Amino acid sequence: QFVGERYLITVHGPVNAAVPPDVPQRETRSVLARIQAGRYRPRTPHELAYAIVSASTRQQERVVEQLTGDVWRLEQRVTSGDRGGDPEAFLEELFRARHALMAVRTIAVTAYDIYGRLASLGRFLPDADRHLVDDLIDQFDRVRSLADGERDYLQGVIDFYRARTETKMTIAAERLTVIAVVTLPITAIGSIYGMNVIVNEQTHVGQLIAVLAVMATISTVLLTWAKRQGWW
Repeated sequence: QFVGERYLITVHGPVNAAVPPDVPQRETRSVLARIQAGRYRPRTPHELAYAIVSASTRQQERVVEQLTGDVWRLEQRVTSGDRGGDPEAFLEELFRARHALMAVRTIAVTAYDIYGRLASLGRFLPDADRHLVDDLIDQFDRVRSLADGERDYLQGVIDFYRARTETKMTIAAERLTVIAVVTLPITAIGSIYGMNVIVNEQTHVGQLIAVLAVMATISTVLLTWAKRQGWW
């Protein structure tokens, strides 16, 4: 871009193919519009770079703020015990929000290291512009801190949701086990009496009542024992 008597040259990329081509140039065009409108007159290339990178950090903070709202809504669904919808889809939504926070954090940490290295190279950085680099380092550190806080909070929500789901599955498995244990003696006795080695020409009412009584007694004893063990 030609600005006044100078050229403004910026480098963008490589960029993911899914990202619209105008997105990487959003901050640069914003600063360029301010320059062309006369609202901003950078004295040095460092001031110009500071304006562009600062616009980028502000965009990152807005992304973190948006994700904070998403995290809050997800946390409300978890703590309210909302069981509607597909659990797998909801868990994927939780991990997708965490991935977005991790992406912002990675960008901020990388930029923080780059500008930290630049600040250490004093011979390439004029003293008059050193405060600009220091401020950018502070901005990226703030973005990293915000992303870390939200990511840790969301991770706690994910852990709570998974623990509650796993606990429900464990309780269900214990109850199914109790049912299987209670019905096992009945199944065993019924299987013995159903064998062809026992053949009766007519129903023996007394014997039938006795067998049913034994089955009921065994089931009651097993249920009572399971209750005392706290299994249900």
